[in-house]
Amino acid sequence: MLTVAIFVPIVAAIVLALRPNPEGDAATTRLRAIAAGISAIPLVIMVVAWVRFDGSEGFDLIESVRWIPTLGVGYKVGVDGVSLPLAAMTALVFVASIIYPVDFKGRARQYFALMLFLEGVSLGLFLALDLFLFFVFWDLSLVGMYFLIGAWGHGDAQRSALKFFIYTLAGSLALLLGIIGLYLASDPRTFDMEALIAQQPLPARGLYSSLVFLGFFLGFAIKTPLVPFHTWLPPAHVDAPAPASAILAGVLLKMGTYGFVRVLLTMMPGTFERFAFPIGVIAVVSIVYGALVALAQTNIKRLIAYTSVNHMGYVLLGVAAAAAAVSGEADSQKVALTGATVEMIAHGLITGALFLISGSILARGHTYEMDEFGGLASRAPTLTGVTVVAAFASLGLPSLAGFVAEFQVFTGTLSIYPWLAGIGLVGIVITAALFLRMLQKLFLGSLPEKWIRFPDLDRAETAALGGLLALVVVIGITPAWLLDVIDSTAGRLLGN
Repeated sequence: MLTVAIFVPIVAAIVLALRPNPEGDAATTRLRAIAAGISAIPLVIMVVAWVRFDGSEGFDLIESVRWIPTLGVGYKVGVDGVSLPLAAMTALVFVASIIYPVDFKGRARQYFALMLFLEGVSLGLFLALDLFLFFVFWDLSLVGMYFLIGAWGHGDAQRSALKFFIYTLAGSLALLLGIIGLYLASDPRTFDMEALIAQQPLPARGLYSSLVFLGFFLGFAIKTPLVPFHTWLPPAHVDAPAPASAILAGVLLKMGTYGFVRVLLTMMPGTFERFAFPIGVIAVVSIVYGALVALAQTNIKRLIAYTSVNHMGYVLLGVAAAAAAVSGEADSQKVALTGATVEMIAHGLITGALFLISGSILARGHTYEMDEFGGLASRAPTLTGVTVVAAFASLGLPSLAGFVAEFQVFTGTLSIYPWLAGIGLVGIVITAALFLRMLQKLFLGSLPEKWIRFPDLDRAETAALGGLLALVVVIGITPAWLLDVIDSTAGRLLGN
């Protein structure tokens, strides 16, 4: 079942790449419908997997085939309470992004082929239970996003795509060294994640363990991205087409934070304990720095990009608290880890929606500069409504998904690192200020005469945004169905 979810989009992408480009709007619309239908297949499979999921004994729905037995490499996929929600969120964000209107620049077939390819490899990474397979999907995701930014972006898109690729490829090389280091320490040597978790091949202390940890940390920190490894992110977002930005923020950034949980927290917990506090400090710096720089932006897309740095800091703060070497705080650590996982889901839905909204604004106003707008609430009530919901969810308003995540992150962290949690709370205040400022500049005040005919969202835009934000509200009001799945794994990951 999981293999079908991974490879149906990839096979469809290959088929699309071999077909001619559609001619005319009607043919392009049919192609979009076909691509959206194919992208929805993994979403349906993830829903079925959710219903069938039983996380009481570790990984579930495992599919395993020998691949390169001389190296201990296998094709192995499965789910647990962390990977299943991330895979489901990934499938939903891809459906919404493929539905969303974009300037195809005469290459609709190639665009949809790349989107479907990227969906398949992204799902493959979250479902992989073999470190070699994990790395293969990790690197393939870079290729898909590089071409989406470079070929369908705007502004200085090719330079931004190149910067994205070089930065993240450097992180991939560090990640590969970490994987090889962990593999060489295992006995018998294997890339199997379940076996590595059971073996715990590296001691908590020692130069070798520290170097392997550093390799993994650099790879994941660049992809997340954490300060000071974040500088590739703003230009990549600003110059990418809106659906690609939604994928980049909603899915690809989670590969880094997911790696911290899946690899470092479970396979090297002793070493992670030693570095938990400095990593928590880096997380708080990312929280406050990301919020402050976002507050200074006049470009709406750059503003949203820096809030991603801020929100990924929340995730890593929760993971660092969960990894800390403390006694008697098992419940708090479990809450922090659950909150970090919910934050990954919430950020994917909320920031994915915000980037799609920024694309709608660019398509109508041909600029991202917030000072050029004002008073749009009177002309575009649907656009105003969805932006208000997404903005308030991102700043952590109760009854929305962002609050559920951040409340748990800070509740758990206060018992472990109270000073870090206290400083991190400043980021929430700054985030509230920057989003309220954004809403004021875009939608309140007098309407400039040039926007007197500013069109509201069309049906495709409304459907895509409505689907993402409806789930944000559902998680905010009734989070138990999500928390139960995550909790089934969080306690086991922490050894209680």
